[in-house]
Amino acid sequence: MVRPPKRTTLREVAEATGLSTAAVSYALRGKHVSKETEERVRKAAAELGYEADPIARALASGRTSMVGVLAGDLQDLWQQQLMAAIGRELLAGDRYALILDAGGDPDRELVLAKQLRDQRVDALLVSPVNPAAEEWTAIADALPVVAVGDSLSRARTVGQVIFDNRAGIDAVLEYLHGLGHRRVTVLTPTRPSTPDRPADVYVREAADRIGLRAELVPCPQELGAATVVARGVLEGDARATAVFCFSDSLAYGVYAAAAEASLVVGRDVSVVGFDDHPVSRVLTPPLTTVGWGLTQIAAEAARLTASAIEGKRVRKKRILCAPMMCARGSAVAV
Repeated sequence: MVRPPKRTTLREVAEATGLSTAAVSYALRGKHVSKETEERVRKAAAELGYEADPIARALASGRTSMVGVLAGDLQDLWQQQLMAAIGRELLAGDRYALILDAGGDPDRELVLAKQLRDQRVDALLVSPVNPAAEEWTAIADALPVVAVGDSLSRARTVGQVIFDNRAGIDAVLEYLHGLGHRRVTVLTPTRPSTPDRPADVYVREAADRIGLRAELVPCPQELGAATVVARGVLEGDARATAVFCFSDSLAYGVYAAAAEASLVVGRDVSVVGFDDHPVSRVLTPPLTTVGWGLTQIAAEAARLTASAIEGKRVRKKRILCAPMMCARGSAVAV
């Protein structure tokens, strides 16, 4: 039986450079040593074939370099894009994203969050399905938690990157009202078990204030399922003149259902999304939607997470992302 090759140890690198193991460890992490020493140690490590033992490093530091990233629903194409961007930002800081998908299920979300906690990730970054769940309190007490999208109302988080959904919803409904629409269907991924999510509440408040009739309709993010729901929304002569979708992925279902019914988006029905996913710009017609600055969101979320892990003080722990209305051809006057 062939034995695996012996791993070069930190002590061997220290002997080769004439430094202590502590100094070598600092040099390999780029901390507390001169640039010259860092370069000398890295050269020796490369020549000896040294690779850091992640288990030993975790035992020594109490950190795993793993960050749990819990997505609300990866059927949402924009969330896929966001989680990938967050993973890249974390990797740039030598941290690794363990990305899990709650699939839009608030119960599954909490099970996965607890599993990540028990696996001793250094921090948890979550885009919550149910931001009001009581269990977030205990989870946030056990490890650093950064919320993205909606704030966790019952938990003490170390950072929040929050979408100003109230301003975004106001912008969309006022835009549609200005185009003459008075009846709007709103497709929301909210499930019956989480009926009071902030965005849904904001729709009701804004519609009452503006003078719109807005009907909230639950809708899955997956394209086929969203198309089925959209078929029902587009049936009949008394349908709403506009459909406002809480993600661009939901809007794609409306496009598909409209094509099946020989309806033309931007003529027979107006459609507005809520993400500005890149695909939305190449539809026919291009989708009117709301952008949130995905690159900035990912960078801020990773920054807050890294600061919490390293114990750094952060002046601004709550980042509010402003909506950017992207008016295109899918919403027209009536």
